[in-house]
Amino acid sequence: MKDGTTQFTSVRVQSKRPRILIVSPANQAQNNGNWRTAERWSQLLSKSAQVSIQIEADDEAIRSADFMIALHARRSASFIQRWRKIHPTKPLIVVLTGTDLYRDIDQNIEAQTSLNLADRLVVLQEQGIKHLPVQHQSKARCIFQSTRPWKPAIKSDKKLRLVMVGHLRSEKSPETFFEAARLCASPKNIEFHLIGGGLDAGLLKEAQELDQQLPHFHYHGALPHQHTRRWIRNVHLLIHPSKMEGGAHVIMEAICSGTPVLASNISGNIGMLGSHYAGFFEWGNASQLCELILRCQETQSSSEPKDRLLDRLTNQCAERADLFSRHHEQHSLLELMNELLSA
Repeated sequence: MKDGTTQFTSVRVQSKRPRILIVSPANQAQNNGNWRTAERWSQLLSKSAQVSIQIEADDEAIRSADFMIALHARRSASFIQRWRKIHPTKPLIVVLTGTDLYRDIDQNIEAQTSLNLADRLVVLQEQGIKHLPVQHQSKARCIFQSTRPWKPAIKSDKKLRLVMVGHLRSEKSPETFFEAARLCASPKNIEFHLIGGGLDAGLLKEAQELDQQLPHFHYHGALPHQHTRRWIRNVHLLIHPSKMEGGAHVIMEAICSGTPVLASNISGNIGMLGSHYAGFFEWGNASQLCELILRCQETQSSSEPKDRLLDRLTNQCAERADLFSRHHEQHSLLELMNELLSA
């Protein structure tokens, strides 16, 4: 399976390609992490299976499928239950998001039911499995998502440019980014950029006010994905202060664009960047974030090897890049498909 031509080789009897139904709680217009995962997995499986993506899967679509992949334990719970009622023995994979792992499976009965009904559970970063109830950990697998690598940009050492990417909602903790911008107001060569739609009216108002008040803070609103990736590639640092994450796309996009990350020390970020990564700060601690930013800025153009934090973070991210390759994701996904279809 390592030559890039992986098929469902362990399925001994397969008269036709299996029909896989992917259920996503998000649609193409929303273009969030759930939708991009569904779309990408459809492409990765297309040579080995007949794949359809459904937002509102009906009973006919469920009956005609051989296999279901459901994104989000809570939000796809009704489809998961219908699948198991119609197909008591056919394979079912449930992919867990950050809100599933770090909130819903502890308190939501529908999310808990989804765990019980699934044949396999998928987490999107390596710390996720340990947060599952012990009785479910043996059926869990980690599949890192992938993104297209971009050639790193040549960046000036005269100014440090930062970007936070994420719609304005409490789970993303933009308040930490706002406060860090206030704390780092004195240096004239640090720029803060924020990209994301204003889902929370209060956070949107604060972002717009800071854009007016602070010359070094710039709020760009929501941007098309390609424009956002250009921003990620061209800045010196991605700032990711989230409260909960299942496996953030923007982190892997930064890593695969040559841009290092400063991230909150939550499980979902540690699982993406590795437990020994040097760019973590305590969640919600804007002072710690500001200290890391200033360390990067102060040694940015220095020839002294005493710190060089920005270079160290860049090298550590480069060492993780292969985890987020298309081949690695496809290999992991097809291996799991084979495991279930040959059972």
